[in-house]
Amino acid sequence: MRVLLQVLIALAFMAGGVLFGAFNPQAVNIDFHWFVIPASLGVALLIAVLVGAVLGGIAVTVGIAWPLRRQLRKARREIDSVRPATGMPQVSQSNNPA
Repeated sequence: MRVLLQVLIALAFMAGGVLFGAFNPQAVNIDFHWFVIPASLGVALLIAVLVGAVLGGIAVTVGIAWPLRRQLRKARREIDSVRPATGMPQVSQSNNPA
C-alpha cells in the first residue's frame, strides 16, 4: 500500500512537471558568459528547481548528517569501552541500518 502511494505521488509530480513545461513554452537563453544554452522557460525553471534540491541535499548531508554520524561513532566507541567492565554485550555495527 505504501509503495503504491509513493508511486502515485511520484506520477502526480511528474505530470505536474510535464504540464508546467507545456504551459511555459517561451524560449529563453541561459547565458553562462562563455556559452549560451537555449531552452524553454518551463524546462529551465524545472532544471533550476532540481539543481537547487540536489545542492540543498548535499548541504544538509555535509552540514548535518556527517557530523551526526561522526558523533554517533564516537558515542558507540565510548559505550563499547565501558561495557566490557560491566559485562554487557558489545554494540555491533552490523545492527546499524545506516
